[in-house]
Amino acid sequence: MPEGPSIVILKEEAWKFTGKKILSVRGNSKIDQARLADQKVISIQSWGKHFLLCFTGFTLRIHFLLFGSYRIDEEKPGTDPRLSFTFDNGELNFYSCSVKFLEGDLDSHYDWSVDVMNDAWDAKKAKAKLKERPNMLVCDALLEQDIFAGVGNIIKNEVLYRIRVHPESLIGKLPSKKLDELIKEARIYSFQFLEWKKQYELKKHWLAHTKAWCLRCNLPITKKHTGAKNRRSFSCSNCQILYA
Repeated sequence: MPEGPSIVILKEEAWKFTGKKILSVRGNSKIDQARLADQKVISIQSWGKHFLLCFTGFTLRIHFLLFGSYRIDEEKPGTDPRLSFTFDNGELNFYSCSVKFLEGDLDSHYDWSVDVMNDAWDAKKAKAKLKERPNMLVCDALLEQDIFAGVGNIIKNEVLYRIRVHPESLIGKLPSKKLDELIKEARIYSFQFLEWKKQYELKKHWLAHTKAWCLRCNLPITKKHTGAKNRRSFSCSNCQILYA
């Protein structure tokens, strides 16, 4: 599943279609595709893991789920697009994704202050929401999109390794300073993810995700599906403290 930084990259790559009219639209999506024909893209936005094509009076939301992808100015061989747009300056193709119309003002659908990549990000609000869920595991909390929109499993694992917190720790057991560190690092790492992804060297910087050995302790990394979300966690039981 693409994480927030990857959607920001898509937004930047697709920016050239802003102000352009859709010349044709096709695909296997069940939405009303005729509604999109001849529409002009007013702006292109992102919120967390959502890619947003904005038109007059409505927005098209693209969510890539687990296996979605996109192509700009090329097609994916042997795969029918969920939606494909042709403009006078190129084409935009989406595959294996969820597509939905959002009606009216985009601000009525999204709280921009919970998007870790957005200028409106509010760390204090994130902390207040976390304190309301003291019995939640940190591995689940970091993946809660109404708190950390855009954070995915890679960011989760790397943040927890950096701040030396075990993924099965309880939010309510974290010291206040450690909670602040969790929130701060989620945003910092997201922007580092963005830069490394642009440079095609993201994996080179992974410290814990998919790793077999702890770089600090030279001990085996534990791989386990954790939390209610049952996502893969990579952690060191020696240097990542379990607050429980």
